[in-house]
Amino acid sequence: MSTPIVAGSLRPTRTRTLQVGSAEVTVQDRDRTRPFLLLHGGGGVQTMSGFADLLAERTHSRVLLPTHPGFGGTPKSDGLTGVSELARAYVTMLDQLDLTDVTVIGNSFGGWLAAEIALRNSPRVSGAVIVDGIGIEVPGHPMADVSGFSRDELLAHSYHDPSKAPVPPGGGGTGPSPDVQALIGYTGPAMSDPTLAERLGGLDIPVHVVWGESDRIADPEYGKAYAAAIPMSTFTLLPRTGHLPQIEAPEELLAALLDLGNR
Repeated sequence: MSTPIVAGSLRPTRTRTLQVGSAEVTVQDRDRTRPFLLLHGGGGVQTMSGFADLLAERTHSRVLLPTHPGFGGTPKSDGLTGVSELARAYVTMLDQLDLTDVTVIGNSFGGWLAAEIALRNSPRVSGAVIVDGIGIEVPGHPMADVSGFSRDELLAHSYHDPSKAPVPPGGGGTGPSPDVQALIGYTGPAMSDPTLAERLGGLDIPVHVVWGESDRIADPEYGKAYAAAIPMSTFTLLPRTGHLPQIEAPEELLAALLDLGNR
């Protein structure tokens, strides 16, 4: 389905908390027409909020951006023990909101989560975009172990140009952020699932895999393996950007998404 670029003023973003089974999910709702569900990675919801605004403004789409429970100081229920359980909660959220034709877009951990949502075969989800996702295991191309990284090390692995990284409140610490710790709570220390690549072969919806050529968290060969595991996939490599294209090259990422949608 094509998505035209149209001009227009932004409506206010609503933030609300939904009770999804035993989980509370805080979600930013940029309400337009065609729905997108945006899923952030280990850096927290702030790594996706700017791109959510851009997507909503350019496409006049409805853009949902939840904060994963446990991130940003939000509560996390005992039932959210892993990625599959969180994916199930988001599918339930789409049911509660009665949304259809949803495109799920996820970066890093959010990319893994987008894949798990797609694997649940919800009729509400029509496509997925995995942006520098994690979760699979690729021989010879392991993901970087970020659990012990300092902020400087994390930036060097995540960005083509680390100077483009936003400065967190207080300037950031020297160890892993609380959101990275929340991430490991979902993924485990390995931050991968040895069954995921094989299970991706069962996907029957279009999936666009987008990768930054300078990603050192999961290199482009890892991204190509991700795409190769999915039957209805398209792979796009973005130049001069790393693990977070939505921050470092948001216009290029948006152009890649809209160009594919218009083919």
